Amino acid sequence: MAEIFFYNTLSRTVEKFVPINDNMVGLYTCGPTVYNFAHIGNLRSYLFEDLLKRVLLYNGYRVKHIMNITDVGHLAGDMDMGEDKMEKEALAKGQSAWDLAAFYTAAFQADLKALNILEPDVWCRATDNIPEQIGLIKTLEDKGYVYKTSDGLYFATAKFPEYNKLSHLPLADLQEGARVEKNEEKQSPTDFALWKFSPKDQKRQMEWDSPWGVGFPGWHIECSAMSLKYLADNLDIHCGGMDHINIHHTNEIAQSEAATGRKFFNYWIHGAFLNIAGGKKMAKSEGNFLTVKNALIESGINPLAYRYAVLSVSYRKPMEYSEEIIKNAESAFVHLRHQVSDLGQDVGAVNPDYKYKFLEVINNDLNFPQALAIVQELLKSEISNPDKLATILDFDQVLGLKLGGEIPAEIMALAQEREEARAAKDWSRSDELRQTIESQGYIIKDGSSGFTIMMQ
Repeated sequence: MAEIFFYNTLSRTVEKFVPINDNMVGLYTCGPTVYNFAHIGNLRSYLFEDLLKRVLLYNGYRVKHIMNITDVGHLAGDMDMGEDKMEKEALAKGQSAWDLAAFYTAAFQADLKALNILEPDVWCRATDNIPEQIGLIKTLEDKGYVYKTSDGLYFATAKFPEYNKLSHLPLADLQEGARVEKNEEKQSPTDFALWKFSPKDQKRQMEWDSPWGVGFPGWHIECSAMSLKYLADNLDIHCGGMDHINIHHTNEIAQSEAATGRKFFNYWIHGAFLNIAGGKKMAKSEGNFLTVKNALIESGINPLAYRYAVLSVSYRKPMEYSEEIIKNAESAFVHLRHQVSDLGQDVGAVNPDYKYKFLEVINNDLNFPQALAIVQELLKSEISNPDKLATILDFDQVLGLKLGGEIPAEIMALAQEREEARAAKDWSRSDELRQTIESQGYIIKDGSSGFTIMMQ
């Protein structure tokens, strides 16, 4: 396999990627809190994570991808004060928190589909993993990291000496930031809730019995519990937005390593913000968030044009959004599709020189702006059109721009079944599936990094 390099927030350096197990990568990506629609700033993070996953697959790794759905425990204040976002929004809308979570989870999954983001192997809801969270808190309690206040159980960050190893900030700076939400009962401003007690005068929609009383888990504990449950000895890569570094991911590391006594993920990879043109971060709290529906679909813009825009900027650099910027991206995306269409329908062979160039830049900390430049270089080259087409379709396994046209889900399912038959050396079934795919008007070609498929 080719060497891959990622910027690791933990070390603040670009490191060679070495998985724990030879060809299996464990990937955990922090999912949404499903009290509202995801905005396109949130979705920039999911797009960069999708590109990361596709790079790993393109390099021949198997990937076990876990994404959580936060449907309880994320309070309006990140330092564990204020109302639960789910309960607050459910009350405002006059519906149950469970129905609210189901609606916005489905909306989020529809957004992923519109942006051609590969779904995780495991969707795990916080509310489906309460016993695991209680078990992890019990372990921390037994090891002396937990103390009780009137409103819940807290993790004593002073007992974890490496608390700031991900943020690289002096502990005093983290403590100062945590004082924004003041809780007199906390031993340190950076201490965070593991379990919150239900108010005595209020029946919550989402609450559970525990050894400490009726309540609900804090926001941070779910990701630790589910990472350890579903990835176990494959704690390779943990991703999220840069806003998770100083609080959420820092707290995940502290509680996980305190409980297990071992390193919690080797690589921490974070994406930068999407800003409204002028530099202001897009956020629900700012009331300036745009969704796939209102910013793209209702404006007649193909959501893949936004994917193209994201490809055009390094994932570690802030990205600006405006109507002019997205229109320019749409023009460039449509032009690229026309260029590919002009190559004809004959699929030749993947050009090894251009494949090497492409692999070199995407494996260099996901340098997709340069990858798009290589696509244009290829299109302007003297290589035959059939070979150009084969090479671009090969690249599109990573770019995810559907440059071979819209492939129906049922055709992709047949192609995947054929891939499994080939892996099992069931050549008869493989040939049968190829014939079925071709009879439906599609071409499938096999390569060293998998198959490519396009309309005839």
